[in-house]
Amino acid sequence: MKLGRGEAAPFFFLLLLLSPSPWLLQSGSQAAGSWEATPGPRAAAGMGTPLAAPGLLLLLAGTAGLCRAFFSLPLRVSHPVAPGGSPPAPVVLRPGSGSRQQEPLGGADGLALASDVGGTLNFLAMVENLQGDSGRGYYLEMLIGTPPQALNILVDTGSSNFAVAGVPDPDVTSYFNTELSSTYKSQGIDVTVKYSQGSWTGVLGTDVITIPKGIYGSYTINIATILESENFFLPGVKWHGILGLAYDALAKPSSSVETFFDSLVRQAKIPNIFSLQMCGAGLPVSGSGTNGGSLVLGGIEPSLYKGDIWYTPVKEEWYYQVEILKLEVGGQNLELDCTEYNADKAIVDSGTTLLRLPQKVFSAVVQAIARTSLIQEFSSGFWTGSQLACWDKTERPWPLFPKLSIYLRDENSSRSFRISILPQLYIQPILGIGENLQCYRFGISSSTNALVIGATVMEGFYVIFDRAQRRVGFAVSPCAEVDGSPVSEIEGPFTTADVASNCVSSVSFHEPVLWIASYALMSLCGIILLVLIILLLIPPRCQHRYTDNDVVNDESSLVRHRWK
Repeated sequence: MKLGRGEAAPFFFLLLLLSPSPWLLQSGSQAAGSWEATPGPRAAAGMGTPLAAPGLLLLLAGTAGLCRAFFSLPLRVSHPVAPGGSPPAPVVLRPGSGSRQQEPLGGADGLALASDVGGTLNFLAMVENLQGDSGRGYYLEMLIGTPPQALNILVDTGSSNFAVAGVPDPDVTSYFNTELSSTYKSQGIDVTVKYSQGSWTGVLGTDVITIPKGIYGSYTINIATILESENFFLPGVKWHGILGLAYDALAKPSSSVETFFDSLVRQAKIPNIFSLQMCGAGLPVSGSGTNGGSLVLGGIEPSLYKGDIWYTPVKEEWYYQVEILKLEVGGQNLELDCTEYNADKAIVDSGTTLLRLPQKVFSAVVQAIARTSLIQEFSSGFWTGSQLACWDKTERPWPLFPKLSIYLRDENSSRSFRISILPQLYIQPILGIGENLQCYRFGISSSTNALVIGATVMEGFYVIFDRAQRRVGFAVSPCAEVDGSPVSEIEGPFTTADVASNCVSSVSFHEPVLWIASYALMSLCGIILLVLIILLLIPPRCQHRYTDNDVVNDESSLVRHRWK
């Protein structure tokens, strides 16, 4: 599900159970928006929406199996959907013999790996310049306009427009008032952007921006002011706009709109690369919104990763599209055709909360997890996101679940590497219930049109979006630890001899192509319609008048010749 593009901030209520088995938290009356808590004999539950708990009432008593408790409060539920726009979404280093590289200080092609004292960049100042969580997104503070107006901007590698609230909205605490900025210039161009959930409409303009933590100077950027929105700004979010960091092919209303990062590269003369670390592993996905994170513009910061960086090529420059070769659950290959993992694309998208899988892959993963898990009886609602699983706070459910591994093609196409996440990343704490219970959601969901490596996976890694060399890099993040133990791994290289040479469809019907095709069809229909209108308007005298010789009857030459 796309971050902040439709995720509600539901509120809970619950119960207490005296059993080591997880409690089942499930939807009661959908129409009334209520929820029902029932003790399940070894049942688990989950929900694909971040949850926040205002004043909690609860309680019950009794031992497991003797009674059933029901509590209901108004609840907004937003079901998982594909990344839109998903759904859904990415240093310059010399390749060695493979893609596993220790980064040198300094580098070819203008790569800066250390702070440039007195220059444009200060990578150390960019460390922990993000706040947020995987449930509501990670955001960066920016100063926009003259005099500057401070706004929090959501970081999204799955879209390409830079947009901010331009009018008051009940769900945002601040907005950009263009009338107060002497440097704002409206371009008078309307723009509409739709995401997997939510959309907005605004007006394109330009203004100066400053990023307080890390990049020195002010830069003139294309900026859309959002005048209307639907399910985009939601209760509880602490950001006021969105920073799309994907390629210009996704920019609206057309790819001719220079993106935010392209403008920075051109004006600030920084390398065409950025890197991202999101530190939310093991923390509630809808907590206080103060989890740390880092967006490093123009390079990589060595303190934000450990071990080697492994690179996979960008297959096409629209989203950060990569090639997935296979998935393993608990070390066991799912044995699916590799094209299934890339149907119809596989992307790296920080604006998506979960790991999203094509339906066939999702079903195989769920079956494998259920089969290898130490809890054998799961409610289907846990996997679909309609239920939460709750355990006693003294227990940790993670040892009950297997490790999940994703194999990516290496820059050396005959090799691959795998990134693995432990259950601490995909069995995600949501809500504490009183002093005794902690509830969790399943951090994986199904998708209709993509495999999306979202926050569920990205929180385990430092991700490098090396646009200059068309590749995405992964390294283990030091902040991806729970109780002092790492919850992510990278291993390789592995041979690709058992995998097809190409797992990505050669025909990619993404949005720009669809627009061209639609315009061509509309033009063809228009021509046909014009011809029909002309024929209808031809005067009767210009039309052919039949004579007796034109009539085909039993005496005609046609019939006679046919029967000869």
